[in-house]
Amino acid sequence: MSDSVRVRFAPSPTGKLHIGGARTAIYNWAFARANGGTFILRIDDTDPTRSTDENTQIILRAMRWLGLDWDEGPEVGGDFGPYSQTERLNLYKQTAERLLAEGKAYPCFCTPEQLAADREAAQARKDPFQGYQRRCRDLSPEEAQARIDAGEPYVLRIKVPEDRGNVVINDAVHGEVTFDAKELDDFVIFRSDGTPTYNFATVVDDALMGITHVIRGDDHLSNTPRQVMVYEAMGAPVPVFAHISMILGADGKKLSKRHGATSVEEYRDAGYLSDAFVNYLALLGWSLDGETTVIPRDVLASQFSLERISKNPATFDPKKLDWMNAEYINAMSNADFADQIMLPELLKAGLIKEGFEADAAWLDALAEIVRPRTKMPADAATVAAPVFATAETLAYDEKSVSKGLAKEGMGAVLDAARTALEAVTDWTAENIDGALEPLPEVLDVKKRLVFGAVRVAECGNMVSPPLGETMALIGRDDCLARIDRARPMAL
Repeated sequence: MSDSVRVRFAPSPTGKLHIGGARTAIYNWAFARANGGTFILRIDDTDPTRSTDENTQIILRAMRWLGLDWDEGPEVGGDFGPYSQTERLNLYKQTAERLLAEGKAYPCFCTPEQLAADREAAQARKDPFQGYQRRCRDLSPEEAQARIDAGEPYVLRIKVPEDRGNVVINDAVHGEVTFDAKELDDFVIFRSDGTPTYNFATVVDDALMGITHVIRGDDHLSNTPRQVMVYEAMGAPVPVFAHISMILGADGKKLSKRHGATSVEEYRDAGYLSDAFVNYLALLGWSLDGETTVIPRDVLASQFSLERISKNPATFDPKKLDWMNAEYINAMSNADFADQIMLPELLKAGLIKEGFEADAAWLDALAEIVRPRTKMPADAATVAAPVFATAETLAYDEKSVSKGLAKEGMGAVLDAARTALEAVTDWTAENIDGALEPLPEVLDVKKRLVFGAVRVAECGNMVSPPLGETMALIGRDDCLARIDRARPMAL
């Protein structure tokens, strides 16, 4: 596909960027990148009661966190701006005036009461066409102008050709979709208060910005025939439409707050990695090959295609997202993991202070055992906590003490372990494990009980990274002191 591809993501700044909108943005971004095209961010802020600058900033922050860089739009500019609808009102008016002058739109003076009465009458006579009855369609320009001059309120309506016939959309996801011509009434394009309707403003924007593909949620599918009427009236090419399915919760209902977090910021603040989050959302309705699940951003940006989008609704699975996050964390280098996740989490948990410094080899060894056990960033502090404790401050889990220490013969196990460890002069994980390995046979005690007792004494619980590696990081003197402290708890 040529580099003329131009797509847009056009959120309304009426709140936070939610999962569905984020996935739409990801698909538009990836399609543009895969085809050497242009990704445009446009702010559709025509709802003055709900659109705010603050909400616009929330959207921009979410887009930046997602790593979806836009080629044209707010803070970037471009040749087709402005990129917020409130700044484009003159463009809508100019287009509407042109359509009016060309006889493709007309003023309508019907009151709400008249419209309601016409609708009821159409229903009563079982008219297959129950939309606007076109009362004002054939008013002469002179009469229409006289009523406007007299101050009579009016709207502007598009003049749908009477012989237009069905509207057929070749949707890139759903295939051929046909809309009955009987459903096409002369809909309003400009309200009496001088503001454009959504179906008019969005088409004017897309046409003037040269949008070639409209990738959006299938809740917009019903808007498409009316928007096609505007494209045709303007004499503008109709873009390729790709309507993507909605995202469902585990209960099969549309994803909402009852299913948990719904906004991008909530997932960011919960500690999900941007790359993992983008990867997971991309798979909600699209696949690379039907098998691959971990898809790096550069692969997504080079291999994305509309043909691989499913028309079936996708189900949001928080556990799958957690798995994805863990996969991305585990794939990090020790250095990146330490810098980006482990040290910030240790600082946040109060286990280290600002300016903390450690030997590079020691830090690498710590990251090596913490990283595979970290699904979410906060896990890093939990896993590493025993390493940063001392014999005096180590917290003991009561259940672990009861299960691992408070059993007959565990006192002898700790005594033997201390003696064996005291003889270790070169304090490495290999030597520590070598000193402890013979104890089960010497004491005639099951291996899991021996190592379980030492683990509780050294780490305060039954669950920790590999014992030898952990003890090597703690240090010889403190490890011996921890056994001394735990000895009275053992039987």
